[in-house]
Amino acid sequence: MTQNYIKPPVEIRYADELAALRSVDTGRKPENWCLSPKAVRTFILGSKQPIEYNGQEITINKKFFGNDALVERCIITLAGNRGLMLVGDPGTAKTMLSELLSAAISGISTNTVQGTAGTTEDMIKYSWNYALLLAKGPVKEALVPSPLYVGMSKGIITRFEEITRTPAEIQDSLISVMSDKVLNIPELEDDGLLFAKPGFNIIGTANTRDKGVNEMSSALKRRFNFETVNPVNDVRLEKQIIINEVEQTALANKIEMPVDTDVAELLASTYHELREGVSDTGIKIDKPSAVMSTAEAVSVYYQTLSDAWYYEKNKMSLGNLTENLNNAVCKDSKDDLSKLKSYFNTVVKAKSEKVGGIWKEFYETRKYLK
Repeated sequence: MTQNYIKPPVEIRYADELAALRSVDTGRKPENWCLSPKAVRTFILGSKQPIEYNGQEITINKKFFGNDALVERCIITLAGNRGLMLVGDPGTAKTMLSELLSAAISGISTNTVQGTAGTTEDMIKYSWNYALLLAKGPVKEALVPSPLYVGMSKGIITRFEEITRTPAEIQDSLISVMSDKVLNIPELEDDGLLFAKPGFNIIGTANTRDKGVNEMSSALKRRFNFETVNPVNDVRLEKQIIINEVEQTALANKIEMPVDTDVAELLASTYHELREGVSDTGIKIDKPSAVMSTAEAVSVYYQTLSDAWYYEKNKMSLGNLTENLNNAVCKDSKDDLSKLKSYFNTVVKAKSEKVGGIWKEFYETRKYLK
């Protein structure tokens, strides 16, 4: 089902799992939800017991490797018709979590507003087909629904990505909608009120590094429950995320090269240590100013894997991995190059002498840091 998509939407990527869960879901569901809160939790956090569906055993895999309690709170927030705001550093899977929640609850994850400095109220609520508007006047037929209108009319979730990148006056257009669950369309006069159907809600995301760009008003903040999504702090989990994401992306793009788990562990350890500012042996490290997120680690690994596949190499090159790491770390500031070199000359050197193997080979690639 995913072969015609570069990145399949969650509801297509995990269609079998969602269908299997629906077939056995007997839990209590809020009105217009596709799955019960218990089944939504299972979809996101996985289950050890496979489900018999259409003559097959469907395994529900864990998709969010973070705080399980946070996921539970997010689900209950949405079940209580309260807006949900996911905040945290870039690359902490806020978008992925919002997609998983939307797909499980509403059956669709693509009803989305992408917040930018150029986002207008029309892009959020509705606009007009101006040819019809001129021909027939302001009639419902001439109205072009935007994600908020679609979410309210269908009773599904509207996702609002990077909300703090959006001008404050555009953000505040959400206040009345979230308070009263009514959208006023003054141009339509007699048919000018759209009442939200059950199931409608908003999931927003905001990066803490954007704090102060367009700070949300206190009035808007009160309409959301805030949940902070923190970086993964377990190297084993980060390694597993890298493996899972790279395998799925490679499969979607028909790259038939197995993921090297040793390289994934090395990369997970490198990102974890640079992010935390200390090695697993207690050596202090200068933190780069760049975002050392798990998403960036996945990108570095996948780029290296792609290089090996398309240039028909027998295996991934650690030299190429280091070049990609160098580009990822130093993209914000050239001062980060010295910090990365220092990491190689202390932590990687120590591990190459103590552990040897792949760490020794990794240390020998320091010549690519430039």
